[in-house]
Amino acid sequence: MKEITVKDILNICKGALICGNENQICGDFSKDTRNIKQGDIYVGIKGENFDGNLFYEDAIKNGATICLLQEDTFLKPIHQTDKDISIITVPNTIQALQQLATYKRSLYDIPVIAITGSVGKTSTKDMIASVVNTQYHVQKTQGNYNNHIGLPLTILGLKNHTALVVEMGMNNFGEIRTLTNIAKPTICVITNVGTAHIGNLGSRQNILKAKLEILEGLSKEGTVIINNDNDLLHEWKQQNSDYHVIDFGIDKQSKIMATNIQLQEEGSHFTSNINQEQVQVEVPVNGIHFIYNSLTAICVGESLKIPTQNIIKGIKEFELSKNRMEIIENNKGIKIINDCYNANADSMKASLEALGRIQANRKIALLGDMLELGSYSKTLHEQVGKEVVNNHIDILFTIGDEAKNIVKQAIQEGMKKDKIQEFENIETAIQFLNQYLTKGDAILIKASNGMNFKKIVEKIK
Repeated sequence: MKEITVKDILNICKGALICGNENQICGDFSKDTRNIKQGDIYVGIKGENFDGNLFYEDAIKNGATICLLQEDTFLKPIHQTDKDISIITVPNTIQALQQLATYKRSLYDIPVIAITGSVGKTSTKDMIASVVNTQYHVQKTQGNYNNHIGLPLTILGLKNHTALVVEMGMNNFGEIRTLTNIAKPTICVITNVGTAHIGNLGSRQNILKAKLEILEGLSKEGTVIINNDNDLLHEWKQQNSDYHVIDFGIDKQSKIMATNIQLQEEGSHFTSNINQEQVQVEVPVNGIHFIYNSLTAICVGESLKIPTQNIIKGIKEFELSKNRMEIIENNKGIKIINDCYNANADSMKASLEALGRIQANRKIALLGDMLELGSYSKTLHEQVGKEVVNNHIDILFTIGDEAKNIVKQAIQEGMKKDKIQEFENIETAIQFLNQYLTKGDAILIKASNGMNFKKIVEKIK
């Protein structure tokens, strides 16, 4: 295990040791005092509305033995009983976190798989990690720790791992550039280029440019894995020969393909060419987007020379992160499809298709606003309204101003008004649903994370 000491922090981050021992070894890094374990290093993060530096004493009480704090933090006198505590101040703790992660990454000569895309990053990451874990000891991004703070924390969690699988998210240009130059991937995966964050970036072409920043950290011997069915990625591949590219797809001819696809309520089956042999692949989750995720994992598996049976096993046994197409059947016999972590037009379409395939007395969609779409918002919400009708959803419920465009388009496409209801807020929806839902119903709950739909899931379980 490759360890970081207090002295390393001082040298790498130009820090000042307020008290403590330069030779002290850092445990796990944490930015949350509530999750601190004995021997951890606490990192105070200063945000717009919250300053974690102010809670360093709580971190120490909960077991932290090292605190990494911003140099403008007001520090109380250190008591004699705290002589085993090291406190380091740096100009900027976020920058220090990134510098330390860059250093930690340099200590490991291991496969690093980095994943980005407009939709499906987390589920793709989980499936890839499941496949890679059949042959390696994998460290992976936990939950949605995919930004300028989460990714460094993931890398700093490396111990005796032999592979790293990280997710890279972004809202604007330059953000993935920062992440990839920290992670230095050996394999880059781009799942798709859709409309997420189009309000910030202005066009899908700009989204593609932002996603392609991931290649700036790729090693010269590295591999790029792309979804060949995505129009912009297909065009990019045709116009670029600078990288070793492996493509996958269902519609367009690709190196790794899925055929004989059978989508079922509880999962899917398909045939694919893995390590030059045609094999059956079983996916434990419903939805065409999970077929694409599986193809991505196959590409990674082949790149790492993982045996065919291990690749199949990894796909079959993978588990989704919470709040992403999580199907819960409550004690009333109601199926709740919890997909409320986030939403854009592409993921809405995939989730509605999955709901459409479920056997249920009533197929109900409770949909909310998709955020960060800017001037494209009206059009993209209208597209969701079309998908509601195309997938024969019986009942449509919505919350949010932008979601009104889903309703308008669904009506225009032929859905009857008595099958639609708009709620003013979450509380009203919860109260209604607890009276309305009956045994045999299936309800999809989906919106952007900022809509807080997870509260609905919790209250109607």
